[in-house]
Amino acid sequence: MVELHTSQLDTVFHALGDTTRRSMLRELAGGARTVSQLAEPFAISLAAASKHIKALEHAGLIRREIQGRTHLCHLDPGPLASAHEWLGIYERFWTDRLDALDQLLREEDARETPPAKGDDS
Repeated sequence: MVELHTSQLDTVFHALGDTTRRSMLRELAGGARTVSQLAEPFAISLAAASKHIKALEHAGLIRREIQGRTHLCHLDPGPLASAHEWLGIYERFWTDRLDALDQLLREEDARETPPAKGDDS
C-alpha cells in the first residue's frame, strides 16, 4: 500500500486540479512522451508546458529522463494510487449513505403498495 503524507497529497491534488496537467497525465498513460509532444495539443509555449510538467514532477506523478537535448516524460502512478485510496474513504461513505436511502425507499414502497387481488392478508 502506497501512503503519502498530507503535504504530498496536497501537492498531488493541486497538480490534478489543472485540466492541462490532467490531459498530460492521460497522454502519459499511453507511454512516454517528450515535452514537445505533451505541449502539442495545447495552445501553450514549451516554457508553459515545462511549468506544468514541473508541477507534475513535484507531485511525483511523472519522472523526466533526459536523453541529450530530449526530455522524455514517464507516468509514475504511485501517487495516483494514494489519491485514489484517500478518495476511497468518501466512496465508502457515499455508498453506505445511498444503501441506507435505498433501504428506506424500499420500506416506504412496501408500506404503500396495496395487497394484490385475492390476497387474504
